[in-house]
Amino acid sequence: MYGGGDFIFQAVPIFIGIIFVIVISFILFSAVKGVTQWSQNNQSPTLNVWAKVLGKRTAVKGGGESRAYSHYYITFEVESGDRVELKVKDTDYGMLVEGDEGDLTFQGTRYLGFERSHLKAER
Repeated sequence: MYGGGDFIFQAVPIFIGIIFVIVISFILFSAVKGVTQWSQNNQSPTLNVWAKVLGKRTAVKGGGESRAYSHYYITFEVESGDRVELKVKDTDYGMLVEGDEGDLTFQGTRYLGFERSHLKAER
């Protein structure tokens, strides 16, 4: 008698299925991307280079109805003139100031440490 209602009962499960596939695909893509970056960092050599802190920035994720997370980044300029932005811990972020110079240790995109030095000749 009401033939129009059958369409809703057929379309809604399909729509929910499509949304489910999209969400699962996004989760899998993020996981694969993270594992790939981790693997590339592990295969990269550990470098120790003279560097200068050029800039600092934060990125806040979440908030509102969920918990907010802060991510901290520092931009270094190495001896060759190349610039590298690395994600650092909050404690390292607070201890470094723009203009600091010293030995930067990193592996791929993984920040391992920075030892401040006042004179380049101290190396």
